[in-house]
Amino acid sequence: MQNRLSIKSIQAFEAAARLGSFAAAADELAVTPSAVSHQVKLLEEQLGVPLFHRIHRAVVLTDAGQHLATEVIAAFSRIDAATRTVAVAGTGAVLTVHSTPSFASQWLMRRLARFGETHPGIDIRLNASMLPVTLNQGTVDVDIRYNPGTAAAGAVMVPFPDDTIVPLCSPSLANGIKPIRRPADLANHTLIHSEITILSWRDWGRRHRRVRLDMERGPRFDRSFMAISAAVDGLGVCLDSLLLAEQEIRTGKLIVPFPGDCMKAQGHGFLTLRTKTDLPKIRSFREWLFAELGRTLDWAERFVANGMTNPAP
Repeated sequence: MQNRLSIKSIQAFEAAARLGSFAAAADELAVTPSAVSHQVKLLEEQLGVPLFHRIHRAVVLTDAGQHLATEVIAAFSRIDAATRTVAVAGTGAVLTVHSTPSFASQWLMRRLARFGETHPGIDIRLNASMLPVTLNQGTVDVDIRYNPGTAAAGAVMVPFPDDTIVPLCSPSLANGIKPIRRPADLANHTLIHSEITILSWRDWGRRHRRVRLDMERGPRFDRSFMAISAAVDGLGVCLDSLLLAEQEIRTGKLIVPFPGDCMKAQGHGFLTLRTKTDLPKIRSFREWLFAELGRTLDWAERFVANGMTNPAP
């Protein structure tokens, strides 16, 4: 057998085996029946075995031909499916984004429909985890990382605007039997701890040394979205960013008892490979994302400047 088989011969054999006729295969391939017969004969010579029994005008697969047909027909079917998939995918672009769980659930997912409206040709694939991502592996286009530090070799990091960090609690807790009106009132309440945040209650306590806070007690979570949810449920007071808690504040599920008393921290960063940073799909997503972040930042600055809180009932 020759090392390289004729593609034309395999194509002719596949059509004849699938359709059970040289004539039908010829119609499908837009050639003559004799051309199909010639190509099949050539393949038989290359393999050194007969593939068809030729009975008058009919053809029947031999055992060897049946075995080969099963594999070749399946292979051509996979090729056909692959080309269809590529053709469909070629009409748009797929952008794979990896994000921290809290940013994905609290901020990004709420806005993806808006991105889809303005960029219908880009399909987002969103993965959320705290596991480190290696951009060089090529499975992720964008990595939204918390406390990103410096970018690794070959990558570019664009920092997010600074987060505004404030105490947050439910309106019922703030207006309950132990009202929260000033920082000293937090001494009467349970603190909810986010254990992986850049700024913690200890940082807040250094700014308010006269306030006695029990730092050892209170529920602890390794995700901000869980701490925010716990605050909504009235478990206590959490310390987190206006960026992540924007929706809960806007809907009145959480209030900021003293919004003018805030801390700032550079929380997240937008990372891509340097070689991919100017790809249209990445550039479009980056520009859209930072425009949306700008809107949230404007809201947060107005919120703090105006000292807005939910009024007591």
